[in-house]
Amino acid sequence: DTAAIAAGFDGVRVVETSTASKTAALNLGDRTATAWPRLYLDADIEISPGAIASVFAELAGDSLLAARPLFRYDTVGASLLVQAYYRARNRMPAMSASLWGAGAYAVACDGHDRIREFPPLMADDLFIDASFSSEEKTIVATQPVKVRTPRSVHALIAVLSRQRRGNTEAGVGSTTASTVRALITTIHGPISFFDVSVYAALTLAGRRVSRRTVAGIVDWERDDSSR
Repeated sequence: DTAAIAAGFDGVRVVETSTASKTAALNLGDRTATAWPRLYLDADIEISPGAIASVFAELAGDSLLAARPLFRYDTVGASLLVQAYYRARNRMPAMSASLWGAGAYAVACDGHDRIREFPPLMADDLFIDASFSSEEKTIVATQPVKVRTPRSVHALIAVLSRQRRGNTEAGVGSTTASTVRALITTIHGPISFFDVSVYAALTLAGRRVSRRTVAGIVDWERDDSSR
Protein backbone atom coordinates (compact mmCIF):
# COMPACT_ATOMS: atom_id res chain seq x y z
CA ASP A 1 0.00 0.00 0.00
CA THR A 2 2.98 2.32 -0.41
CA ALA A 3 1.43 4.44 -3.16
CA ALA A 4 -1.86 4.86 -1.30
CA ILE A 5 -0.09 5.83 1.93
CA ALA A 6 2.16 8.36 0.18
CA ALA A 7 -0.77 9.89 -1.68
CA GLY A 8 -2.52 10.50 1.63
CA PHE A 9 -0.10 13.32 2.53
CA ASP A 10 -0.97 16.90 1.56
CA GLY A 11 1.07 18.22 -1.34
CA VAL A 12 2.25 14.79 -2.47
CA ARG A 13 1.66 13.62 -6.03
CA VAL A 14 2.20 9.94 -6.71
CA VAL A 15 2.83 8.65 -10.22
CA GLU A 16 2.81 4.93 -10.91
CA THR A 17 4.07 2.66 -13.66
CA SER A 18 3.54 -0.98 -14.50
CA THR A 19 7.24 -1.31 -15.31
CA ALA A 20 9.02 -3.05 -12.42
CA SER A 21 12.23 -1.02 -12.58
CA LYS A 22 13.80 1.53 -10.26
CA THR A 23 15.40 3.25 -13.26
CA ALA A 24 12.02 3.55 -14.96
CA ALA A 25 10.58 5.03 -11.78
CA LEU A 26 13.40 7.58 -11.48
CA ASN A 27 12.96 8.70 -15.09
CA LEU A 28 9.18 8.84 -14.73
CA GLY A 29 9.59 11.05 -11.68
CA ASP A 30 11.95 13.31 -13.61
CA ARG A 31 9.47 13.67 -16.45
CA THR A 32 6.74 14.61 -13.98
CA ALA A 33 8.64 16.96 -11.64
CA THR A 34 9.31 20.60 -12.53
CA ALA A 35 11.31 22.07 -9.62
CA TRP A 36 15.05 22.10 -8.95
CA PRO A 37 17.18 20.90 -7.23
CA ARG A 38 15.83 17.34 -6.95
CA LEU A 39 16.33 14.83 -4.20
CA TYR A 40 16.47 11.14 -5.10
CA LEU A 41 15.70 9.10 -2.01
CA ASP A 42 15.56 5.37 -1.42
CA ALA A 43 12.27 4.23 0.06
CA ASP A 44 13.72 2.99 3.35
CA ILE A 45 15.73 6.13 4.19
CA GLU A 46 14.70 8.62 6.89
CA ILE A 47 15.67 12.24 6.25
CA SER A 48 14.70 15.45 8.05
CA PRO A 49 13.30 18.56 6.31
CA GLY A 50 16.29 20.50 7.64
CA ALA A 51 18.73 18.13 5.96
CA ILE A 52 16.90 18.51 2.66
CA ALA A 53 16.97 22.31 2.97
CA SER A 54 20.72 22.30 3.71
CA VAL A 55 21.51 20.10 0.71
CA PHE A 56 19.37 22.24 -1.59
CA ALA A 57 21.05 25.40 -0.27
CA GLU A 58 24.45 24.00 -1.28
CA LEU A 59 23.16 23.52 -4.83
CA ALA A 60 21.71 27.01 -5.11
CA GLY A 61 24.95 28.47 -6.50
CA ASP A 62 26.72 27.80 -9.77
CA SER A 63 29.71 25.69 -8.69
CA LEU A 64 28.13 22.52 -7.28
CA LEU A 65 26.03 20.14 -9.34
CA ALA A 66 25.34 17.28 -6.92
CA ALA A 67 25.33 16.73 -3.17
CA ARG A 68 24.18 14.42 -0.45
CA PRO A 69 23.68 14.69 3.32
CA LEU A 70 25.65 12.87 5.97
CA PHE A 71 24.34 9.44 6.91
CA ARG A 72 24.52 6.97 9.74
CA TYR A 73 23.93 3.25 9.79
CA ASP A 74 21.09 2.04 11.98
CA THR A 75 22.20 -1.43 13.13
CA VAL A 76 19.73 -1.75 16.00
CA GLY A 77 18.55 -5.36 16.09
CA ALA A 78 21.27 -6.53 13.69
CA SER A 79 23.41 -9.57 14.43
CA LEU A 80 26.91 -9.10 15.85
CA LEU A 81 28.51 -9.99 12.52
CA VAL A 82 26.37 -7.47 10.64
CA GLN A 83 27.26 -4.80 13.18
CA ALA A 84 30.96 -5.62 12.77
CA TYR A 85 30.66 -5.38 8.98
CA TYR A 86 29.15 -1.90 9.13
CA ARG A 87 31.60 -0.67 11.74
CA ALA A 88 34.42 -1.57 9.35
CA ARG A 89 32.59 -0.07 6.38
CA ASN A 90 31.91 3.15 8.24
CA ARG A 91 35.62 3.63 8.98
CA MET A 92 36.62 3.52 5.31
CA PRO A 93 37.57 6.97 3.90
CA ALA A 94 35.52 6.48 0.71
CA MET A 95 32.31 6.50 2.72
CA SER A 96 32.79 10.17 3.59
CA ALA A 97 33.82 11.28 0.11
CA SER A 98 31.32 9.68 -2.30
CA LEU A 99 27.70 10.28 -3.23
CA TRP A 100 26.86 6.59 -3.06
CA GLY A 101 26.03 4.71 0.11
CA ALA A 102 23.61 7.12 1.78
CA GLY A 103 20.45 6.21 -0.12
CA ALA A 104 19.96 9.92 -0.81
CA TYR A 105 21.48 12.42 -3.23
CA ALA A 106 20.39 15.63 -4.89
CA VAL A 107 21.16 17.03 -8.33
CA ALA A 108 20.95 20.61 -9.60
CA CYS A 109 19.36 21.45 -12.95
CA ASP A 110 22.72 21.91 -14.69
CA GLY A 111 23.89 18.60 -13.27
CA HIS A 112 20.82 16.82 -14.57
CA ASP A 113 21.39 18.34 -18.00
CA ARG A 114 24.64 16.39 -18.06
CA ILE A 115 23.15 12.99 -17.23
CA ARG A 116 19.82 13.65 -19.06
CA GLU A 117 18.27 10.41 -17.81
CA PHE A 118 19.14 7.43 -15.67
CA PRO A 119 20.54 4.49 -17.65
CA PRO A 120 19.24 0.97 -16.96
CA LEU A 121 21.68 0.27 -14.14
CA MET A 122 21.02 -1.07 -10.65
CA ALA A 123 23.62 1.18 -9.02
CA ASP A 124 22.08 4.58 -9.78
CA ASP A 125 24.00 6.28 -6.95
CA LEU A 126 27.28 4.92 -8.33
CA PHE A 127 26.35 6.31 -11.75
CA ILE A 128 25.61 9.73 -10.25
CA ASP A 129 28.85 9.77 -8.26
CA ALA A 130 30.89 8.93 -11.37
CA SER A 131 29.16 11.67 -13.39
CA PHE A 132 30.71 14.53 -11.43
CA SER A 133 34.23 15.52 -10.45
CA SER A 134 35.20 16.07 -6.82
CA GLU A 135 34.92 19.84 -7.38
CA GLU A 136 31.34 19.48 -8.65
CA LYS A 137 29.91 17.43 -5.77
CA THR A 138 29.93 17.70 -2.00
CA ILE A 139 28.87 16.04 1.23
CA VAL A 140 26.79 18.46 3.29
CA ALA A 141 27.21 18.59 7.07
CA THR A 142 23.60 18.00 8.06
CA GLN A 143 21.61 15.93 10.48
CA PRO A 144 22.48 12.46 9.14
CA VAL A 145 19.93 10.44 7.26
CA LYS A 146 19.20 7.04 8.77
CA VAL A 147 20.22 4.03 6.68
CA ARG A 148 18.71 0.83 8.02
CA THR A 149 21.10 -2.06 7.59
CA PRO A 150 20.14 -5.70 7.08
CA ARG A 151 19.54 -7.50 10.37
CA SER A 152 20.84 -10.93 9.43
CA VAL A 153 23.97 -12.23 7.70
CA HIS A 154 21.82 -13.93 5.07
CA ALA A 155 20.09 -10.65 4.20
CA LEU A 156 23.40 -8.77 4.14
CA ILE A 157 24.97 -11.27 1.74
CA ALA A 158 21.96 -10.89 -0.56
CA VAL A 159 22.46 -7.11 -0.58
CA LEU A 160 26.21 -7.46 -1.17
CA SER A 161 25.54 -9.80 -4.08
CA ARG A 162 23.22 -7.25 -5.67
CA GLN A 163 25.73 -4.46 -5.10
CA ARG A 164 28.47 -6.54 -6.70
CA ARG A 165 26.35 -7.12 -9.79
CA GLY A 166 25.52 -3.42 -9.89
CA ASN A 167 29.22 -2.52 -9.84
CA THR A 168 29.97 -5.03 -12.59
CA GLU A 169 27.05 -3.74 -14.65
CA ALA A 170 28.38 -0.19 -14.29
CA GLY A 171 31.80 -1.25 -15.56
CA VAL A 172 33.58 -0.77 -12.26
CA GLY A 173 36.83 -2.70 -12.29
CA SER A 174 38.28 -4.68 -9.43
CA THR A 175 38.63 -2.60 -6.27
CA THR A 176 40.07 -5.40 -4.17
CA ALA A 177 43.55 -3.92 -3.83
CA SER A 178 42.38 -0.43 -2.89
CA THR A 179 39.75 -1.81 -0.51
CA VAL A 180 42.32 -3.98 1.27
CA ARG A 181 44.65 -0.99 1.65
CA ALA A 182 41.81 1.15 3.01
CA LEU A 183 40.73 -1.54 5.45
CA ILE A 184 44.26 -2.05 6.77
CA THR A 185 44.51 1.63 7.67
CA THR A 186 41.41 1.28 9.86
CA ILE A 187 42.90 -1.42 12.09
CA HIS A 188 43.89 0.03 15.46
CA GLY A 189 43.24 -2.85 17.85
CA PRO A 190 41.54 -6.22 18.36
CA ILE A 191 37.98 -4.96 17.75
CA SER A 192 38.79 -3.17 14.51
CA PHE A 193 40.81 -6.21 13.36
CA PHE A 194 37.78 -8.41 14.04
CA ASP A 195 35.53 -5.97 12.16
CA VAL A 196 37.84 -5.95 9.12
CA SER A 197 38.00 -9.75 9.11
CA VAL A 198 34.20 -9.98 9.15
CA TYR A 199 33.97 -7.34 6.40
CA ALA A 200 36.36 -9.29 4.18
CA ALA A 201 34.63 -12.62 4.77
CA LEU A 202 31.12 -11.32 4.07
CA THR A 203 32.28 -9.38 1.01
CA LEU A 204 33.78 -12.55 -0.44
CA ALA A 205 30.59 -14.45 0.33
CA GLY A 206 28.56 -11.80 -1.50
CA ARG A 207 30.83 -12.08 -4.53
CA ARG A 208 30.47 -15.85 -4.63
CA VAL A 209 26.68 -15.58 -4.55
CA SER A 210 26.80 -12.92 -7.27
CA ARG A 211 28.86 -15.18 -9.55
CA ARG A 212 26.32 -17.98 -9.14
CA THR A 213 23.53 -15.83 -10.57
CA VAL A 214 22.10 -17.55 -13.63
CA ALA A 215 22.97 -15.69 -16.83
CA GLY A 216 20.00 -13.73 -18.11
CA ILE A 217 18.08 -13.93 -14.82
CA VAL A 218 18.55 -10.98 -12.49
CA ASP A 219 16.81 -11.25 -9.15
CA TRP A 220 16.47 -8.18 -6.91
CA GLU A 221 18.07 -9.51 -3.75
CA ARG A 222 15.89 -7.61 -1.38
CA ASP A 223 16.60 -7.07 2.29
CA ASP A 224 13.35 -7.87 4.07
CA SER A 225 15.02 -8.25 7.47
CA SER A 226 15.04 -4.48 8.15
CA ARG A 227 11.50 -3.79 6.90
